[in-house]
Amino acid sequence: MTIRDLIEKGIFETVNAGDEPEKEITSVFCCDLLSIAMSRGVEGAAWVTVMGNINTLAVMTLTDMSCIVLAEGTRMDETGLQKAQSEGFTVLRTEKSIFDASLEIYRLIHGE
Repeated sequence: MTIRDLIEKGIFETVNAGDEPEKEITSVFCCDLLSIAMSRGVEGAAWVTVMGNINTLAVMTLTDMSCIVLAEGTRMDETGLQKAQSEGFTVLRTEKSIFDASLEIYRLIHGE
């Protein structure tokens, strides 16, 4: 599944569409502690978190995760939003819980 596929499903609000719509999403990663995300984030993952700031974007870059999905109604702060726009990062958001958002992505990846 690609970022474009995920966006086109319409289950998440698009905060910033990013520059790589064909980038593959191969897994889901859930974590709100940036140091853990930095050491265990998986390349190609859709990262579901409630951390909506510029540091989240930095960790996404270091780990080469595909996109960020802000859950629980979290919004990206203004500095993070400007960085996502200028660097072309994909950021989505939802009111759903981290679990429910992750489960939806997991099911899409695995064709369930």
